[in-house]
Amino acid sequence: MANEKTLDIMNIPKDQFEFVSNEGRLHDQKLETKPVGYLRDAMKRFAKNKSSVVAAIIIGILVLFAIFGTLFCNKSYQNSYTSETMLVNYKNLLPRVKGFEGSGFWDGSEKKEISLARLYIYQGMATETGHNPVQKVISKSVSTDMDGDTVILYKARINSYYGNKNIKLTLTYNEYIALQKWQDEHHIQVLLPRVNPDLCPLSANDNNIWYVSDEQGYPLDSDATIELAGGKIRRLGNAIKEEGATLIPAYLLKGTDNYTSVMRLEGDPGIESPTSLERYRYAQRTGKKAEPTEDDPDGMRGYNYVVRVSSYNYFQYKFGFEPYFAFGTNTRGFDIISRLASGARFSLLLALLVSVVNLTIGAIYGAIEGYYGGIIDLAMERFSDIIADIPFMVVTVLFQLHLASKVGVVGSLIYAFILTGWIGMASRVRMQFYRFKNQEYVLAARTLGARDSRIIWRHIFPNSLGTIITGSILVIPGVIFSETSLSYLGIISLDSSTMSSIGSMLSEGQGVMTSAPHVVLFPAIFIALLEISFNLVGNGLRDAFNPSLRGSEG
Repeated sequence: MANEKTLDIMNIPKDQFEFVSNEGRLHDQKLETKPVGYLRDAMKRFAKNKSSVVAAIIIGILVLFAIFGTLFCNKSYQNSYTSETMLVNYKNLLPRVKGFEGSGFWDGSEKKEISLARLYIYQGMATETGHNPVQKVISKSVSTDMDGDTVILYKARINSYYGNKNIKLTLTYNEYIALQKWQDEHHIQVLLPRVNPDLCPLSANDNNIWYVSDEQGYPLDSDATIELAGGKIRRLGNAIKEEGATLIPAYLLKGTDNYTSVMRLEGDPGIESPTSLERYRYAQRTGKKAEPTEDDPDGMRGYNYVVRVSSYNYFQYKFGFEPYFAFGTNTRGFDIISRLASGARFSLLLALLVSVVNLTIGAIYGAIEGYYGGIIDLAMERFSDIIADIPFMVVTVLFQLHLASKVGVVGSLIYAFILTGWIGMASRVRMQFYRFKNQEYVLAARTLGARDSRIIWRHIFPNSLGTIITGSILVIPGVIFSETSLSYLGIISLDSSTMSSIGSMLSEGQGVMTSAPHVVLFPAIFIALLEISFNLVGNGLRDAFNPSLRGSEG
């Protein structure tokens, strides 16, 4: 507070002087804001990077898919991977989702060019199974081959599920009876007649096409048809030259070992015959009688039964649901969604493990190099140079040849990634320590008597965190991409009934890229999204953890 003498000395007129109230002054008010920590400030800057945020969301979705993706797949079908050899009958099925049937999109169908003979085969399958593989005939073209014969081709949309070949199975007595019981309860025909062309009645004219199998009673190319010409049976091929032929199921058969299912096809030509039980063969009995028992006085359980079944209907019997695979099936009949989820889970866990180990080794090694420098740095650098000069491909191959037998394929692959993978991280940490170790705050800490370990981990290392985190994040897609390349080239094989990886799935599908591109498409999309997203997130984290940007609004 100034008095009048003071005002006179300062030459301040009294009428321009007034006392200032202390109320409302800033230094007297309590600060309402809270201090912003390092991580919180970094996350605020990261959140302003829109591309990195979107990439992080995509990574989160991919990780959730890897963790929970198998929960959306049928368990009975997944459990059959290790034991069911017949799954190959459902290989390369196209993506199919309920509600899209007949739309031409995601309904398990594809456009194909088929011959007239193939069209008859599909018509026969529709008659026999009730499922028409020909969803739509788009166009027809007529041309002449080199022999001057007319060739008719159709462009049609074919349902890969309905057009799948029927299956030949050998069932035990109990399995055969159980299958018949399921048919009767669900009113779905699974068992299909087996026939012998030599015993088919030759009472049709030249335009009648008989739906038959080969001489042993097994299907010919999706239960191929034949043409009757000149009183002789001729297999379907180029024999069919004109349209308008009539399909007649050749289900009449005379023999001694004929065993029928309870169900028949509607309109079966011999169903009203009093001798129909002797003229239909739904199974061929093999083996011999077993010793009679109280439950089996006739010894029927000693027999096996060779049958022909509808692949679509048998799938429902075996697994309890209609075959719908949102991503289709691969070359072994495995559901691509379940394989992709399990493969992604394995690849991510492998990459995460390698990243953590390499970060730990590289951070310690690089910190010692960069902090102490001198002869210690020189010796450690020469050692890392020697290790870095060993080609990764050579290391992997040698480990697969000599180490995999002891620790397994996965173990030897992890060793290969760790042997040289930490060098890049060590180099980054070393550069950061050379950058920060002579800063004023480090010199002040050293002057105050701080130990080397405290200076390294409390003062220098946190300021290097941005570069280190970025490097660690980018290790994950790098490991996945390397594993993919090794699997694709056939150097390693991580594919089995119980395990898979992204690289294994791509390798498996390379042989069917033209006929079944979906086998490769979905793993390729997954790894592309993963690689791009991790790079964007890594760039965002690098800027977010940059100490020079702390507190900035940019």
